[in-house]
Amino acid sequence: MKHNLSRAIADLSPSHRSTPRAGGPPRRLHSFLARGPRRLGWGLATAVAVLAARPVAAQTPEPEPGFVSLFDGKTLDGWKVGDNARLFSVQDGMIVMNCPADDHQPAHLFYEGDVNGHTFKNFDLRVEVMTYHCANSGIYFHTEFQQAGFPSKGLECQVDNSHSDWRRTGSLYGLFNLTWGPETPSADNRQTVVYLASAPVRDNVWYTQEIICHDGLVTVKLNGQPMFTYQIARANEVHRLPTGFTWLPEGTFALQGHPPMAGEISKACFRNIRVKVLPN
Repeated sequence: MKHNLSRAIADLSPSHRSTPRAGGPPRRLHSFLARGPRRLGWGLATAVAVLAARPVAAQTPEPEPGFVSLFDGKTLDGWKVGDNARLFSVQDGMIVMNCPADDHQPAHLFYEGDVNGHTFKNFDLRVEVMTYHCANSGIYFHTEFQQAGFPSKGLECQVDNSHSDWRRTGSLYGLFNLTWGPETPSADNRQTVVYLASAPVRDNVWYTQEIICHDGLVTVKLNGQPMFTYQIARANEVHRLPTGFTWLPEGTFALQGHPPMAGEISKACFRNIRVKVLPN
């Protein structure tokens, strides 16, 4: 199986230089100009102090043309979580999933907002994600609200850069898996695995996880780089997948709160969640 990754191209913006005007100010203005910067400096310092005293509101960036935001950056309006809801909160323009070391119950945050009636068949979903060490999470699609446990319907696109589970970020969990170690599949593993020589994304750094689905043809990208494309068989029918999950021809999205490894926490942040609905 071939697996090609393209190199990112740095976007360099040109610098701008201003050219000083020839000649100096008239002599009679020298004394004023000598005092002017001092006066301006005090005014600037006062303005900075006032601004610093005010709280800075979280800014949600405008989505790309054709995309619609699913998260307002301030509240969980349009989202619904069942059991163990404490795992999810909104902080500084992010949805934070934080599962402490002593919590062994999962939680899932489902989108139930107004965009497309929270039902998506063909779509391009883009989410900015940042994981912390040992985090385990995921982005579900073609799923539906479930009060407790792990969702039994839909597919999970894995979020895991350093957890003990070898199925790394971007994997379609149990169907088509990416891994880059150090953990490796067991000798009797029969799931499809692509081994990457280096990690395309890392902990403590924001990256973009993108899922494109069209008639069951699923493409996963990390930071704009295509990882793989996978075709779901019988995509227009409800049926049981080899993983045991039930495939739905359409559904909503969900963010996973996964219990942590022993002695660790499981924490991941999500922001700038946006979707483009693709034609059927």
